Amino acid sequence: MSAGPVLFLHSSAGRYGADRQLELLVQAAAPRHAIVVLPEDGELVGALRALGAEVTVRPTAVLRRELMSAGGLAGLARALGRDVRSLSALIRRRSVALVHSNTSVTLGGAAAAAAAGVPHVWHVRESYEGEPSALWTVQRRLLVGAAATVCVSRAVAAPLGPRARVIVDGLAIDVRGGDRAGTRAALGIGEHELVCLVIGRLSSWKGQDVLVRALAEPALRGRPLRALIVGGAWRADPAPARALERLAGELGVADGVALLGLREDVADLYAAADVVVVPSTRPDPLPGAAIEGGAAGRPVIASAHGGLPEIVQAGRTGLLVEPGSPSSLAAALAELEGDRERGAALGAAAARLVAERFSAARLRERIRALYAELLG
Repeated sequence: MSAGPVLFLHSSAGRYGADRQLELLVQAAAPRHAIVVLPEDGELVGALRALGAEVTVRPTAVLRRELMSAGGLAGLARALGRDVRSLSALIRRRSVALVHSNTSVTLGGAAAAAAAGVPHVWHVRESYEGEPSALWTVQRRLLVGAAATVCVSRAVAAPLGPRARVIVDGLAIDVRGGDRAGTRAALGIGEHELVCLVIGRLSSWKGQDVLVRALAEPALRGRPLRALIVGGAWRADPAPARALERLAGELGVADGVALLGLREDVADLYAAADVVVVPSTRPDPLPGAAIEGGAAGRPVIASAHGGLPEIVQAGRTGLLVEPGSPSSLAAALAELEGDRERGAALGAAAARLVAERFSAARLRERIRALYAELLG
């Protein structure tokens, strides 16, 4: 890019889906043209600096569910006012050409860009399907008022109307070439066990509990299955992991469930797995685990809502199941456990689909084209 730098705003500093996508966006802008503002310190800070981006850590206005009270919203309004003043000054001082807010809950970029007279891109990574509230009416108006409203899936774009454009995420990590035999041996997995892997933040709606309940269903009784649950909870809260451990114990499936916490060896974990499960109970915008699982050549069993049907082609690259239904998930797992060759064929097709539709290069190309369009 020959114009001034791009200012990126983001809502967290971890290494989950949206965080890794920010790294791809910075690469699209060219790191030396990227200024990133994050609301907290974390692993993402070092990763972006390693790319060559300039990163500032400072409190920003981020819309979170815990702020949905009179006091919380008042504090959010004060933070938003500070953002507008400081960010618009930064835009002018550094001759920023464009502002890119990488989540719809990062609020300060829109007003700061307007105050400084530069284009604003709002990247919507959250699902607003079925949102009836007055707050959503206001937020929808703000989102579609951006110079460009980018959505990660058709499911995310639908409630926003015709002004929203879809640019799907890219594969952000290399998940090929993992050590299957060594990883399975280290985890004590038997040669004939079907390993189902779920990767993502531990939360009430990501559906890890649905997988645990599925293992106790009659369809899977006596079958050689092992569930690997990878990820941590928001702000390292230990309660979700403890709840899953209790549930597995109560259902009598504790021996078949391994909670591995946060792991960096994701390529090895995908290699060790036979099936990747994405059992979200609420519409998931475009889960990175479904893309990564397909790229690793694994069939994906996913809930049939949100952006998941845009990744998983039922019967061709994986299976879609009823959201929140342990029996539906158990039936799908039993189907693939009983036909390992079919699972391998679905996984091979999934790898081809991801290479065609969800490559990092394709995402960077589309983002560069978007910036060129907005900057004339």
